[in-house]
Amino acid sequence: MKLHKLFALSLAGATSLYAAGYKIPEQSLKGTALAAAYVANAHGADASYYNPANMAFFSKGNQLDFGLSYVQASDIDFDSSETVAALGGVPAQSKAEKETVFIPTLHYIIPSNFENTTFGISMVAPAGLSKRWNNTFAKKSAEEFTLKIVELNPTIAYKINEQFAIGGGLRAIYSEGIVKSSVGTSVSRDLEADSIDFGYNLALTYKPTKETTLAATYRSYVDIEVTGNGKLKFPGSTYSGGASVSFPLPAALNLAVAHDFGDLTAEVVYERTYWSKYSNLDFNYDYTLTPSAFYTAFDAPREKNWKDTNTYRLGLTYQANKDLTLMGGFAIDETPVPDETIGFELPDADAKIYSMGFEYNLNENSTIGAAYLVSIKDDRTAEIDGQNGTVTNSKVSLLTVGYSYSF
Repeated sequence: MKLHKLFALSLAGATSLYAAGYKIPEQSLKGTALAAAYVANAHGADASYYNPANMAFFSKGNQLDFGLSYVQASDIDFDSSETVAALGGVPAQSKAEKETVFIPTLHYIIPSNFENTTFGISMVAPAGLSKRWNNTFAKKSAEEFTLKIVELNPTIAYKINEQFAIGGGLRAIYSEGIVKSSVGTSVSRDLEADSIDFGYNLALTYKPTKETTLAATYRSYVDIEVTGNGKLKFPGSTYSGGASVSFPLPAALNLAVAHDFGDLTAEVVYERTYWSKYSNLDFNYDYTLTPSAFYTAFDAPREKNWKDTNTYRLGLTYQANKDLTLMGGFAIDETPVPDETIGFELPDADAKIYSMGFEYNLNENSTIGAAYLVSIKDDRTAEIDGQNGTVTNSKVSLLTVGYSYSF
């Protein structure tokens, strides 16, 4: 069966590695260092991803940017004094395992023989997650959710004049995942699946003055439809075969303004993420699951009713000297998950994000740097799988190292 559940629940619902929901906005060294407040001021090869219109203003040759991020998600706690009668009185209190993952990113700007035109390409991981719970209560819905998404994003920029440029690109997205859940040995789910889907992104940049830059970017909604195979086990019933499910990689609009105060550049970004496309999770199998208890456990549509969210970002870039650049960022990130549909696959909450980093010029053609970001989620009291409790200790740390080279 397909990871359909994993995918949909994991992609659309587990602890996203960085931001609310399951999006990952930090896709380069500078993106990490500035808490993704890097749209109007995007000025390296990674502008191909963050704002391709900006490529038209600074590209003078080949530019390459490579980043490697180490991500660590904390061992989340679900604190509850209740017990679960349906499972023989086991405690509802649960703990998710600590998760770690390495994520590489690559950005490349390519010279063009066409006047006022620049090409770029980025390979990133725009969404993903990994979450495992280790006790009976939580394992029945989220023993393991692992999701990997890779995006290849070729882009193009065109400079209309010295103040205005437009850009855009194609989003080719590959997804794969695994979902497992169990209650003892009598009920279990083991699914794997993958998918290739497509979308687009658009960008524009306007420079009303030499010091001020205005920018807007839009990433399209992508309907991820995963298909695969899996096995279901239920007292008196089993299933082994194909399955599919669809869920959204949401559209996102960024509006940004950056101003140069000399050695200091400040950028403010407003991001609107259109999560409301995720209204329910509905699996499709080769045939209808029977009896009704089997259908209810694995096939009945699940309401999600996520809401559109706002994220507010601030990034500061300081040119300490001709070789050293210091960066810092802060963001407030809203969760799309309402109290009524929160689950162990994504025990999400509003978050505050803090970041800092640096870049150092090795020579006129190459730069190295490092950045650190931490996303601290609010404690959240809610009913999950019929039991009242509070999700605590939810934090994600991100360490990124980067190297850029121009030639």
